[in-house]
Amino acid sequence: MDLTTLNELLAGSVGGAAQVLVGQPLDTVKTRAQIAPKGMFRGPMDILAQTVRKEGFFALYKGMASPLVGIAGVNSLLFAAYGVSKRIISPFPQLSLKEIAAAGAMAGAANAILASPVEMFKVRMQGQYGSATDKRLRAVVSEMWSDWGLRKGIMRGYWVTVAREIPAYAGFYAAFEFSKRKFASKYGTQLPVWALLASGSTGGIAYWLSCYPLDVVKSRIQLRPTPPTGTPVQYITRELQTIVSESGWIGLFRGLSPSLLRSIPAAASTFAAFELTREYLRETTGV
Repeated sequence: MDLTTLNELLAGSVGGAAQVLVGQPLDTVKTRAQIAPKGMFRGPMDILAQTVRKEGFFALYKGMASPLVGIAGVNSLLFAAYGVSKRIISPFPQLSLKEIAAAGAMAGAANAILASPVEMFKVRMQGQYGSATDKRLRAVVSEMWSDWGLRKGIMRGYWVTVAREIPAYAGFYAAFEFSKRKFASKYGTQLPVWALLASGSTGGIAYWLSCYPLDVVKSRIQLRPTPPTGTPVQYITRELQTIVSESGWIGLFRGLSPSLLRSIPAAASTFAAFELTREYLRETTGV
């Protein structure tokens, strides 16, 4: 592994930790909006209020252990895969936005390898509502492994995660790079921190707008007591049809508002932390 890729791995870990710490509460609201039984909540604000009232403030961080440990690895893989993908697509440092989107899509596909189990455990923890039968993360991991094994348990939802990550990160990186270049044309290549935060927020919003119905499908599949049957195309299509029949087309976007709100600080902090760490490592190591 060359030093450039290693620096991207390290900077991605820092960015991933920042993302989880900032975005977990609204992520919990988003996930519960997607998976809660119909009629349990009146909307995102009701989810927030009921969660804090019944389970306490720190219930908003339920399931954080999985992403806090895992997202560091996930983001390391994501940013390193993105850097490698850019170098595969073009030997020149300045890629077009179409090439940036293609590199993002490639990075998203690679990212799903780690993102799928991390998301699965997070969703299953967030799908517990403070009852006496709630399980700790260790018990959830043990149960999924012993009952279903690697493919149907630990990696449940892998293919829908791949389907989500490809358009999501194509939009994410294209929007981020577009914003960054706009700011650079006015402020120069050494962007102020607020410009990195704004660019990251733009990327985060584009991420969710590019893939949200697939995220709803992923959460529902990962929470089910039994794994899906049939080919990935069949069970993804079947789940989409079920959501529409239950809640109409609006069901495909349930929880979108907290996702967009979360994406602003979470993606902003991710990219700011990554870029600042990457710049520090560049000055320290010379690459």
